[in-house]
Amino acid sequence: MIKVLIADDHPVVRRGLRETLSETDDIHVAGEAASVHEVRERVRAERWDVILLDISLQGGNGIELLPEIRKERPDARVVILTVYSEQQYAIRALRAGAAGFLTKEAAPEKLIEAIRKVAGGGRWVSPELAETLASLLAGETSGEPHERLSNRELEILKMIASGRTVSEIAKDLALSVKTVSTHRTRILHKMSMRTNAELTHYAVRHGIVS
Repeated sequence: MIKVLIADDHPVVRRGLRETLSETDDIHVAGEAASVHEVRERVRAERWDVILLDISLQGGNGIELLPEIRKERPDARVVILTVYSEQQYAIRALRAGAAGFLTKEAAPEKLIEAIRKVAGGGRWVSPELAETLASLLAGETSGEPHERLSNRELEILKMIASGRTVSEIAKDLALSVKTVSTHRTRILHKMSMRTNAELTHYAVRHGIVS
């Protein structure tokens, strides 16, 4: 039996995932978590075969949590399950230690297939992402400018491009205005841009925000 932890901040999503996985005879959802704090507690308290981890969690970011999970439970296999597109986060999630990456638009049978594959020691990505990874390994593409950003910087880029002010971002992320401003400066430098308008145009063009 594959023991699964669902980590998602939306109760409706958790319930839907539980119902989907209950239709199998080899996968058992043994726990749920809505926040970074709850994930840490559940991971420390129990052994898990597979952790379904959303990127957006109460109190933090799932990808930033990945190294902690890998350190605490090296045998646990983490599948990122998110609304964000592969283009935005998949490669950085895999680099951080995820064994699989799916968007929430994936068919239920794909989710079940992914859980079974990673539980058996494999990895799961879509054919499209596999092609992108193969191209990167072959040196055929150097990646997009936003791939140079840290997870926190990408998060702040998304918020800037969504029209949030530095003060609003600082409040939402529990950071100082100075820290957010420093992140913004680094983002502009890494992406060779000078204004928020340029960042916003880039983010819309690349599907980082709608």
